[in-house]
Amino acid sequence: MIRTENLTKIYDGVRAVDSLSLEVKEGEVFGFLGPNGAGKTTAIGMMVGLIEPAEGKCLINGVDVIKNPLDAKRMTGYLPDGVGFYAHLSARQNLKYFSKFYDMESGDADRRIAELLDYVGLAGVEKPAGSFSRGMRQRLGLAQALLNDPEIIFMDEPTNGLDPQGVMQFRHAINDLARKGKTIFFSSHIMEEVQQVCNTIGIITKGKLIASGTIEDVKRKMSGSDRYTILIKVAGDMPKLADTRIMDAVYNNGSAVIESSIDIRDDISTELYGKGVRIREQRLVERSLEDVFLETVYGGA
Repeated sequence: MIRTENLTKIYDGVRAVDSLSLEVKEGEVFGFLGPNGAGKTTAIGMMVGLIEPAEGKCLINGVDVIKNPLDAKRMTGYLPDGVGFYAHLSARQNLKYFSKFYDMESGDADRRIAELLDYVGLAGVEKPAGSFSRGMRQRLGLAQALLNDPEIIFMDEPTNGLDPQGVMQFRHAINDLARKGKTIFFSSHIMEEVQQVCNTIGIITKGKLIASGTIEDVKRKMSGSDRYTILIKVAGDMPKLADTRIMDAVYNNGSAVIESSIDIRDDISTELYGKGVRIREQRLVERSLEDVFLETVYGGA
């Protein structure tokens, strides 16, 4: 559905996006995750045809965005960060103006606009868009992105600057669009957001894609460690374990946190059972995406 091949953009000798190659399949919600300045906005700009790449290409459903921009735009919607509108026009008037770019018949446009304004919670709002709050502008931006009923929707930091209610509304909208079969590509620097709504993710830093796949795949690729952390709680005192594969261990009364090179939970159970110790809890401690991201991108900062 979306495929980039060595997509590159250079500004003043600096590779803002460096050989970006990724693929997003039909119906996926893909989270493009990275710190501010990582190249997310520049990459999306090339994918939607607003920025010409120095090298590489982007294909939307097999259509080259640079060679066939109109065909690509018919299949896509785009919500930029800091979306702008004509300040003196209402939400409805702004959408009616933009409908002309899609050669929509006036009656069809009016019906679609009414449907979308209701969908984003702006039905009946007739005041000028220049007086809108950040949240209202974002909701109008979503309506504009959906005006042509696109198969693929690009969103650049869609919840940036929104209050908690606005964030929840956008997450609900993304989930709803995904249920309708839309393919969604959105950038964010918020881990919780990505984990809640995405099927797959990509991590970009300093213009380079360093990992992509499911969240679990990315955590595994980025962690760069074969260590397993095992939490054990027992009834009574926790004895010292003799397993030679234990790399580190912290004992605290009736519990222990074990670091090992492989998953040795079965062997721990056998050893404790042999010592007559009853296990109350034993589980792997999962590292969060945020932990792995901070360690990889910021060196644990």
